[in-house]
Amino acid sequence: MSDSELHQLLGAYLLGGLDAEDTLRFQAHIQECADCQAELAELEKLPTLLNALPVPDAVALTASRGTAAGAEPVPSVPRAVLDRLAARRRTSRRRRAALVGAVAAACLALGLAAGPVLNRPPQPDASYSVQSGDGLRFSIDLARKTWGTELAVNGSSLPLDGTLSLWIRDRDGGEDRACAWTATPSGRVKVTGATPVQLASIASVELRDGSQHTVAEISVP
Repeated sequence: MSDSELHQLLGAYLLGGLDAEDTLRFQAHIQECADCQAELAELEKLPTLLNALPVPDAVALTASRGTAAGAEPVPSVPRAVLDRLAARRRTSRRRRAALVGAVAAACLALGLAAGPVLNRPPQPDASYSVQSGDGLRFSIDLARKTWGTELAVNGSSLPLDGTLSLWIRDRDGGEDRACAWTATPSGRVKVTGATPVQLASIASVELRDGSQHTVAEISVP
């Protein structure tokens, strides 16, 4: 194969359209041909540009035979090269789609796995309950806070009238009212309260009725 014929292979080589034998032949030629080396350097970005051009447009360009007067005809890009370009683009799209799908699946799996953890309510630091002979049930959840202690109250069969209140007694004998509420017709209640007394300093929690009589008491060890 002459140097001129080898030079004509530059475009196909650049686009990866040569078979193994012609590729080796052209690589040997370009080592000694300064013209091919210079032209290859100028056209090294051509594959990227062609990747951005729709394949039908590339085919239309190569199908055009019109040339300016006196200009040398431009050799068309072999159809096999265009077919390989289209196949490579389809493969690239499939890889991108697979990557996007894998990322989306990973995000979904992470969301499903993290969802129950993120949505799980915080656990109390201590829980206590008491039940009396007349059916009264009373429980509290205590949570440590920087400002004191938060209390979650859950009760049933409580007094049906008046104002009920929750009192905190600390280990030094002091008292603090954490919350108060109007008795409900069902005798059930769920309320939250707060006290500046730290959890470690709470000695007992008392439920009192409207007359400030102790209805139930929970001792905190």
